[in-house]
Amino acid sequence: MKNLILLLFIIYIPFSCSAQTNPKSDTKKSEMKPEKNDDGEWDLTVIDTQFDYFLSAIAKPMSQYSESYLKTKNTFLVSEWNSYYTSGKYRNVIESSIDYDSKENYGLKFEYKLYQVFAYVNWKYGLRMNGLYGSDAIR
Repeated sequence: MKNLILLLFIIYIPFSCSAQTNPKSDTKKSEMKPEKNDDGEWDLTVIDTQFDYFLSAIAKPMSQYSESYLKTKNTFLVSEWNSYYTSGKYRNVIESSIDYDSKENYGLKFEYKLYQVFAYVNWKYGLRMNGLYGSDAIR
């Protein structure tokens, strides 16, 4: 009887120690989506402690850009970003795709902040993106 209990215990251990995965969460696509804030304006949340420093001390001021310029640049940069995400290139930096509709009117503040996200990733991680303007791309 003791041998039977011991045998069952030995057989049970590998099954109880196996990794428990949720297939739904493994196949779930990670995606950043623009959302409207309480004021009805589009907003982008960046969870990185150095991003605010970058915006205030390093990034060019918003007044140096037009909304149409930033929209054009962001359309190209989002496409480049998403291609890196789907290919797995720079997976230690790019952890999600970006849901961006170039036909949507996000406003100057949002377009500026999104553009600065790309400049920030270039500044902090050295990720070169072809769509960044020369002085915004740290080489």
